[in-house]
Amino acid sequence: MNPAVGRRLLAEFTGTGLLAAVVVGSGIAATRLTTDGALRLLVNSLVTAIGLAVLIVVFIQAGGAHFNPVVTAADWFLGRGTPRRYGLGPAAAVMAGQVAGAIGGAALADAMFAEPVLSPSQHHRGGAPILLSEVVATAGLLFVIVTLARTGRLQHVAWAVGAWIGAAYWFTASTSFANPAVTIGRTLTSTYAGIAPSSAPAFIAAQLVGGAIGTLLAVILYPVRRGRVQVEEPAQLAG
Repeated sequence: MNPAVGRRLLAEFTGTGLLAAVVVGSGIAATRLTTDGALRLLVNSLVTAIGLAVLIVVFIQAGGAHFNPVVTAADWFLGRGTPRRYGLGPAAAVMAGQVAGAIGGAALADAMFAEPVLSPSQHHRGGAPILLSEVVATAGLLFVIVTLARTGRLQHVAWAVGAWIGAAYWFTASTSFANPAVTIGRTLTSTYAGIAPSSAPAFIAAQLVGGAIGTLLAVILYPVRRGRVQVEEPAQLAG
């Protein structure tokens, strides 16, 4: 295996795992510290936003800091026909690593708080408003990322992505999962951040739709790349 590819796979596995641990672990901590629903959501959203921003800064040079199959899919699609293109096989491997990392991260969070590990969630989430929220949250996420990439402003991606996700916790009914890998990881925790396995397919479908919408909107508004941040290939997008 190419060392650069190996580093990227390790970075995506580790980064996505830590992101899932941040989401699940902060949810557990919040529920143990307070019974106030708004305060629980505030803690979970702030910790997730800050943790995500830090993880992007740490991992972006190693592999792009995607941590999200929708972001990787957009990166692969937009890279076709360009000097920085890469095959569908490496993209699929990255996505598989993200899913595996998210499952491991959720298990790690449960283990740290002495919760049952790899226990399927019973928290059913669904309905048109919630699925629409996932479309909006993921569309906004991809719009932010692709816009910054196409305008050569990746130096802003860490805080911008963290801020978007933190805000979307509050203005969407779904609390902004916006990530198929982390959604799958969250099906295997019976804690505050969990989602029932039966609810996950619709969430993931909504995320794919939202990702396509956000990417298309960014491409229409910014059809020509106006600059480029010097980041080790293939680290073009982050989020």
